[in-house]
Parts: sequence; structure tokens; C-alpha cells
Amino acid sequence: MTSEAIAELLEPYVGSLARPIEGAAIEQERWAVIYSQLIVYIELMMKWNARINLSAIRSPEEIVRRHFGESLFVATRLGPCGSLLDFGSGAGFPGIPIQLLRPDVAVTLAESRNRKASFLREVIRSLALPTEVWAGRVEAMPADRRFDAVSLRAVDEMPAAVREASIRARQRLLIVGTAHPSIYPGVAERFLIAEPIALPQSSEGALWIAHRR
Repeated sequence: MTSEAIAELLEPYVGSLARPIEGAAIEQERWAVIYSQLIVYIELMMKWNARINLSAIRSPEEIVRRHFGESLFVATRLGPCGSLLDFGSGAGFPGIPIQLLRPDVAVTLAESRNRKASFLREVIRSLALPTEVWAGRVEAMPADRRFDAVSLRAVDEMPAAVREASIRARQRLLIVGTAHPSIYPGVAERFLIAEPIALPQSSEGALWIAHRR
């Protein structure tokens, strides 16, 4: 994959942000760094996917669209945020792309499966990121550990995960799922849930943003 190919694939998700802007040298340089990091990330995913099941998506183009694109789409809608917990991070989505786009945010990736947690550490080391990996269940975190925002995407047992995430989130939840709110019971008691935002290039995917009452 080249930087130019990645920029084209990401445009539906981040719009003009991914395109060089004439005269905006600093922004152009920033995206050049992000593209180079994404290329390394793809290479690591392809290498590790041969040993462990990181993702059913194996095509580099689809990795850019489905994983990077959707994750960066979340990042563009994060808003003011000092800390973020990526709940059930898996191969690092959306947490690592959020970290790339928002270096000002202290991101923690929670992943209970040891081999996937090892992969996350390898990505963080290779990309020289300040991101933390919590190699365990979120429920095992100290009770007082809370975050400005909590993100969830393709998490097992999503309703239970959302309930735990709602305890950890000081300000907002960002849930990448479907446009059917009935699978997120209990959130409305603590949060105001905005109308879902349709994910680009997806027939059913949606981003739910819930703000604490």
C-alpha cells in the first residue's frame, strides 16, 4: 500500500482531512506521518494474522476501509477528550487510529486475550506511541479508574460490555455497532444518546455517541 492509495481509501471516512491542502504544510506533514504509520500497521497485521486470528479481514484495502477508516471516523467525532479507554480493543480498533489522529489523548487499550495484547504492544512499540495496554478484563481494573470517553467496536457480549463501559466513562460513550439501540439496554439511565451517525461505506453500521447526564 502507498500513502496515495491509503489517502484515497480514507477520504469517505475523514473527508478533506486526508487530502493534502495547498499551503497547509504542517497538516500535510502530519498526515504523511500517519500514512507511514498505517503502512507499518498493515504490515504487522498481515504478519501476525498468519499466526493468530486478529481479523477475518485480510485484504490490505479492506483493512484500510473497515478498520482504519471506521476508526478514524470515530476519531473525528471524539470532541474534547483527555483520556480514552478502548474497550475490547482486539487488533487495536478504534483505539490506535484514534491515538494517531489525536496524540493529545491518553489512550488505554483493554484486551483480555494475551496474544492480541502482545500484538498491541508490538504495534505501539513499532509506531512509538504512548498508548497503554491493559492486558485483562475491564472489570478487573481498579474501581476508581475512569476515562473521559470509552469506545467499543465489535466487542463480544456487547450489551454487558456497554453496561461496564458506562461505569468507566466520565463524559461519553462511542459505540460502533448497528442502528438498533435496543441492544444497548441501561445506557439511557445514565446517558443522553444522540441519533446514530451512519458509517460511510456501510449499509447497517452506525456510530452512537452517548453523553453522560
